[in-house]
Amino acid sequence: MDNIIEKFNRKLNATSLKFVRSIMHEIDWSTRLIGIRGARGVGKTTLLLQYIKKNLPLSLSLYISLDNIWFAENKLTNLTDEFVKKGGQFLFIDEVHKYPNWAQEIKNIYDDYPELKIVFTGSSLLEILNARADLSRRAIMYTMQGLSYREFLNLELQMDLPAFSFKEIVSNHVEIAQKINKQIKPFQYFETYLKTGYYPFFQESKKLYHQRIEEVINLILEIELPLLRKVDIGYVIKIKQLLQIIAESVPFMPNVKKLSERIEINRNTLVSYLFFLQEAHLTKNLYKDAKGITQLQKPSKIYLENTNLQFTFSNLNSNVGNLRETFFINQVNYKHQVEYVDEGDFLIDRKYTIEIGGTNKTTKQIKHIKNSFLVLDNIEYGNSNKIPLWLFGFLY
Repeated sequence: MDNIIEKFNRKLNATSLKFVRSIMHEIDWSTRLIGIRGARGVGKTTLLLQYIKKNLPLSLSLYISLDNIWFAENKLTNLTDEFVKKGGQFLFIDEVHKYPNWAQEIKNIYDDYPELKIVFTGSSLLEILNARADLSRRAIMYTMQGLSYREFLNLELQMDLPAFSFKEIVSNHVEIAQKINKQIKPFQYFETYLKTGYYPFFQESKKLYHQRIEEVINLILEIELPLLRKVDIGYVIKIKQLLQIIAESVPFMPNVKKLSERIEINRNTLVSYLFFLQEAHLTKNLYKDAKGITQLQKPSKIYLENTNLQFTFSNLNSNVGNLRETFFINQVNYKHQVEYVDEGDFLIDRKYTIEIGGTNKTTKQIKHIKNSFLVLDNIEYGNSNKIPLWLFGFLY
């Protein structure tokens, strides 16, 4: 255990508090059992360490990562027992999906040590509902995604720009844009964000950024999907092929019959793989009716999960229209339901119809629709129902 504590202290000492993600203030940290899901590289580990450093007594806290080789021959329950006996009160468990039987052991820890508060993180594919240890009644789950445009600006420029709700933006976008434009020129950094600003590790090396994203994609497809979705390792090459086809064609409107013939897998397997890619936060699937989506339901339209992924795929289809729509979906879908519609581009929370475009886009297609808005690129300020696209990067 001493080795575990030493590594924790070393990590904590290297953790900066200069910039903190907005999700830090959204989590109810008083809850006894908290789970945080998210794709690789979005900053889950940093979030845990920052919370400990900002808020908790070091002597009562412990951070562990279950991908540590120490756990190959040591049990999580035994370490927890020793920690609690020494007065420990706050246990932070990272990378739980790397540990066999993690859900059962966390359930036992939760039940056996009522004085202990537990926070765990894992892959975006993490499933807390299973037959052996149903944590859904015990754990409060949160999902973490990459940086918003606002967070990117705050991190890169050491600013403290505020976030706004979707309702605030559609109701009061002119005044909000005026406030932001007094502090910063939003288009000065927008293109950089679209290319290399979504994953916090852009700070480490901008030159190697897209190579790092490729490594993340490969780890998700080659390790996490077989481990967490029981995908036959022999089919991983088919999923890579599928992702490449989507990347070349986004926004992709899947013809399941033709696609299944092209990559030589049956229809149900193909649709399941499309579902898994969304769960892995590599794509975003749009449906006409997003309520009660099942694994075997064909999406109406498929986008890559964020704009940085489009540039990673060798700029294959990084055209302006795709980037605009991908940016909007990524920023809005984090806290709101986004659905595919026949009139307009997107339906938000079953109330707001959105049409995306450039400065010359008109309201002709949506003028007859109630609660409809044009979301336009390349404008600093909007008017009436015309809203700047960049402003939706300030939702979180």
